Amino acid sequence: MTTGLPSTAVPTTAATPAPQVSLSADEARRIALRAQGLLGAPDRRAGVRGMLRQLGAVQLDTISVLARSHELVPYARLGPVGRQAVESAYWSDSHSFEYWSHAACVLPIEEWPHFAFRRRAFRDRGHRWHRMRDREGSCAAVRDRLKSEGPLTTAGLGGGRNGGEWWDWSESKIAVEWLLDIGEVVVTERRGWKRVYDLAERAVPEALLHDELDDHECLRRLVTQAGAALGVATRADLADYHRLKAEQVDAVLADTGLVPVEVQGWPRPGWADPAALESTPRGRHRTTLLSPFDSLIWDRPRTERLFGFLHRLEAYVPKPKRVHGYFAMPLLAGGKLVGRVDPAREGTTLVARQLSLESTKAVEPMARALGEAASWVGCDAVRVERCVPEEMRPRLGTALDELGL
Repeated sequence: MTTGLPSTAVPTTAATPAPQVSLSADEARRIALRAQGLLGAPDRRAGVRGMLRQLGAVQLDTISVLARSHELVPYARLGPVGRQAVESAYWSDSHSFEYWSHAACVLPIEEWPHFAFRRRAFRDRGHRWHRMRDREGSCAAVRDRLKSEGPLTTAGLGGGRNGGEWWDWSESKIAVEWLLDIGEVVVTERRGWKRVYDLAERAVPEALLHDELDDHECLRRLVTQAGAALGVATRADLADYHRLKAEQVDAVLADTGLVPVEVQGWPRPGWADPAALESTPRGRHRTTLLSPFDSLIWDRPRTERLFGFLHRLEAYVPKPKRVHGYFAMPLLAGGKLVGRVDPAREGTTLVARQLSLESTKAVEPMARALGEAASWVGCDAVRVERCVPEEMRPRLGTALDELGL
């Protein structure tokens, strides 16, 4: 990391102050990896809850291949943490809540006040996707049920759909989701992938149960948190982390303490967490498979900029048009993305339906990553159906044999 600017520096404007630090592309990549908990020794004492506080948001998704995405995220950073231990760390003792961040995410409970701006925006709008026939009566009925019966799923409240398509919600489903949007109700856990709802007054610690922060302060704190979780980022990266608007980021950037930086090869100015600039990122790189919804790679332009790796979730792409597979998980090794695998499970066999490698250097790391993932989900064998390029299959097979797979 060096100070000073080359002659190709981006012109300074009111919105883009002169960079204070110049970073190489490699330095930026390592800073990002450390910020995401993927470089250096993991903090096992802090565990899953510490990881959640560091990331600030862990995305939820319905797809489950090896495991659900919110389980894969701590696995990638901490190793084979028991899956039940992951769920318990998220959902017990009021340590987290679910709300709209990058998408539907698990969030540290300490961030509850920071989303007051979004709750107010929903209230001002008056609805999200659906409108209720009797909003006052339907919401009152949901409040009464939760107050008298305690936490309930949609099924416990009377059912989620009217019998039609998935978006044909019942009145009680619309009501409870609306109360969730505006902060009267909290999702306290997922049970069988169903949301469990409770009253905010019961689920959120009293010291945090308020909407006192104005919009500017909410946004300032979220952009600051995103900067710390990303390490170094463009304005677009900062906005994408909690799905803010560019103008919202612009309004608070100067108050965040983030340091304007220039990164070699980045076409836009960057901003860095000052703590990330205090020391050179060093330590062990994690070798692991990443969920496509991992916050290290959930933003495609940033992933391509940091790693030169084009990542795309193809679960919703018609099968004949898929290039890498339904749920291709990138392989992180040596601080770089060097391959990907589309996994499945058949009994106690982890199946690599398609495995793609960037170079021969990725073969042994891929074998180790497959072996660890197999053990984590209770498999004792690995079968590779398709290998790209095919000529790497014998070497991969040898590496898996040496691991007893």
